[in-house]
Amino acid sequence: MIHRIYIDTSVIGGLFDIEFSEDTKPFFDRVENGEFKIVYSEITNDELANAPDRVRNYLKGLNSKQKEFVEISQEAVNLADTYIREKVVGKTSRADCIHIALATIYKVDILVSWNFKHIVNINRIRGYNSVNLRLGHQTLEIRTPKEI
Repeated sequence: MIHRIYIDTSVIGGLFDIEFSEDTKPFFDRVENGEFKIVYSEITNDELANAPDRVRNYLKGLNSKQKEFVEISQEAVNLADTYIREKVVGKTSRADCIHIALATIYKVDILVSWNFKHIVNINRIRGYNSVNLRLGHQTLEIRTPKEI
């Protein structure tokens, strides 16, 4: 079974970052070997627009079988806004909330990120999943590439 893993921009950037590359490269090796399918959205593309060329072009270079683009739906936007209303994170973290909401709505297996402040943070994870359960959604596994 191929796992569908939603990634945010920090994971792609981590591949080219001295601090994170050692733990990110094995993750992407597994993607390239067909073990995982990357799930991403327009938020990811927007965030990559200002990234260095090698970061921006990495996702484009993946085989279409290795990635899945998901649309930002009104349901995901509403869920993201609920995370903010429930004070899981502040208003400035709306893009992060949309990542979480999309991963929830599209029922990915895991969301992977290097964002420790707003995403891979036990208090935030509990908050996101509390809202998800209350609204009838699945809980979301949130990990770093190193944990995968």
